[in-house]
Amino acid sequence: MYYACEEHIELALDIVVDETEHPPIVDKIEQNEKLSTTCSFCKNEPIYTIK
Repeated sequence: MYYACEEHIELALDIVVDETEHPPIVDKIEQNEKLSTTCSFCKNEPIYTIK
């Protein structure tokens, strides 16, 4: 699973498609679900989880 900020969502989608050859499952992180983790590609707060 990857975490992505707005800037890196397309990169995360491309990586998951390349790895799995299936459409990714994208979930938006709700305001009340704030995570202690950062974007998988930078130090920004993640907005999406991509599986």
